[in-house]
Amino acid sequence: MTAGIRVAVIDDHPLFREGVSRSLSEIDGFQIVAEGGTRDDAIRVAETLQPDVLLMDISMPGGGLNAILPILATVPSQKIVMLTVSESSDDVTAALNSGAKGYVLKGVGSRALAEIIRSVAAGESYVAPALSARLLSSRSSPAPKTPSALEALTARELQVLQLVASGLSNKHVARQLDLHEKTVKHHMTQIMAKLGVANRTEAAIALRDATDGRGNQ
Repeated sequence: MTAGIRVAVIDDHPLFREGVSRSLSEIDGFQIVAEGGTRDDAIRVAETLQPDVLLMDISMPGGGLNAILPILATVPSQKIVMLTVSESSDDVTAALNSGAKGYVLKGVGSRALAEIIRSVAAGESYVAPALSARLLSSRSSPAPKTPSALEALTARELQVLQLVASGLSNKHVARQLDLHEKTVKHHMTQIMAKLGVANRTEAAIALRDATDGRGNQ
């Protein structure tokens, strides 16, 4: 029997941290390997234990955002998910640009959090849908802004991107299009390479900007 997905929880509020750890440990397929409450704890845990997924708060001694780059400098494969109350677009952008694979709000339920962790462990990225929508409406994109940015995509890739931009996960896109999830993941890899973007949110913003560009012509 496998140990399941190895998770570390770094949060400076003991009751919340312990609650998350207990909830996940009671769900099949998860193993809590460490807890901590500071930036230094996060760096130490990543370096020594290399959990499959590191859950980390933003607001804690040393700052969660300040831990991302040092962690990835020594453990480039470490998957980091920010679990926070902050709905700031600047925090979301900073986390994703630094290399975090997920951004989750603390109001999430334990089952939903477990599903998010599974998807990140499998190689997907995740941003809370409400925050993705806010980024799409307020953030200017570093990605190409001309309609030609989409011309390199195949019809299927464009279809996948449109569904991802609407907030669907790879799994739900696969169900919608009757594809294997691995096929959707492959399409997203191709889409991000063609658009020159680093993550799903930037790909969705590129679609938004290109579509706006067409509408303004």
